[in-house]
Amino acid sequence: MTPLSKPSTTRHLSRRALINAAAIVLIATVTPTHAQTLSAEDIVRKEVDAFYESGKAFQAKVTMRLLTAKGSARERTMDLWRINLGSEGDQRYMISFEAPADVRGMGFLVWKYPKKEADRWLYFPALKAIRRVAADDKRSSFVGSDFSYEDISGRQVDEEQHTLLRQEKLDDRDSYVIESRPKTPATYDKRLIWIDTERWLPLKEEYYDAEGKLQRVFKAEKVDQVGGYWTVTSRSMLTTASGHRTVVDFTDVRYDVPLSDDLFTERSLRNPPPLR
Repeated sequence: MTPLSKPSTTRHLSRRALINAAAIVLIATVTPTHAQTLSAEDIVRKEVDAFYESGKAFQAKVTMRLLTAKGSARERTMDLWRINLGSEGDQRYMISFEAPADVRGMGFLVWKYPKKEADRWLYFPALKAIRRVAADDKRSSFVGSDFSYEDISGRQVDEEQHTLLRQEKLDDRDSYVIESRPKTPATYDKRLIWIDTERWLPLKEEYYDAEGKLQRVFKAEKVDQVGGYWTVTSRSMLTTASGHRTVVDFTDVRYDVPLSDDLFTERSLRNPPPLR
């Protein structure tokens, strides 16, 4: 009986090379990079979802430090609650100040809508009065910090025109660099956002005026995974002209807590409950 012939090595390698080449073509066809499949607006929407909307509900203790260029510091502590309502993007935020004494009992309430301007209110315990924050004031300083009212609860994605400039590493994290320009006159002409390509969180933001001068710089100082969600647990904002800087730290962070939309009312703003 004639033994079966052994396949030639040359033929075997040629077949393997053909299979490998076909696999490479298939992978390149069915798994394009994020940048090829996502628009700049898509990337910003993912960033907003991850930074402002993770989980059905959220609460935390917040410490805010106001730091001058000369080194002096003031500290404020507060409780924060947030709830997402439905699937259309409606949200409620509430902040209650705990310390120091001059701001204790002060409150901030936001009703955020997907397709119209958010409603924002401040409660002043000394006056026992609630005042609406006008839409024109949403980019003004939040209680003396370097963050604006809009920075606290987020802005609408379609209020700006977004352009993907490039991809690059920032502090060893792959990131998209997005240029966002407001469609209507604002306190800044453009902002550059470095967005983590994996976690979708903002790593850094730079705000520029119409002359190209840098106004403010946001940084994600610390990122942790809490309850399955990547969270910026420490963040800062620097005002370049004065050197004044605000650092905000989140502790006792909890997601998906059983909050009711009844919490986010004038009654709770005047008399907030303890964190759950």
